[in-house]
Amino acid sequence: MLSGCGSHKLEYYKIPSPPLELEAFFNGDIKGWGIVQDRKGQVVRRFDVTLKGTWSGTTGTLDEIFHYYDGEKQHRVWTIIKQADGTYTGTAADILGTATGAVEGNTINWQYSMDLPVRGRTYRVQFDDWMWQMHDGVLINRSYIKKFGITMAELTLFMQKVPAK
Repeated sequence: MLSGCGSHKLEYYKIPSPPLELEAFFNGDIKGWGIVQDRKGQVVRRFDVTLKGTWSGTTGTLDEIFHYYDGEKQHRVWTIIKQADGTYTGTAADILGTATGAVEGNTINWQYSMDLPVRGRTYRVQFDDWMWQMHDGVLINRSYIKKFGITMAELTLFMQKVPAK
């Protein structure tokens, strides 16, 4: 029973179908819908997001625009680089240092830190970010937002590729 209390292990997700091909999914237009829940599980924010990804060789750019239902708008541009060993690194203006990611089967796990603004205050937090490739051009993202190793909030995001016109 206690084994369920531990952290995820990427090796668990060697499920090959549908395989996650990061460069393919994050190439082109993507739309998404998400929620943020506090540590009690209550939904504290809802948002829509539009993403545009482009790749040149092993370097990708992911342009994200978040539209929160409370009227706030947030813009982030990621630069993602596929490393020789198949892992990924990512940077963005509001990310502290470099994000690291690894893919296994249909799953990627990202780890990164950021100073997160919340109601006029800023908190230094760590993201344990999991994404799973689904059928029909859908990707599910579950982020555990932690401070001092304790999950303070969770973000759930559903993304779908927009068919090319």
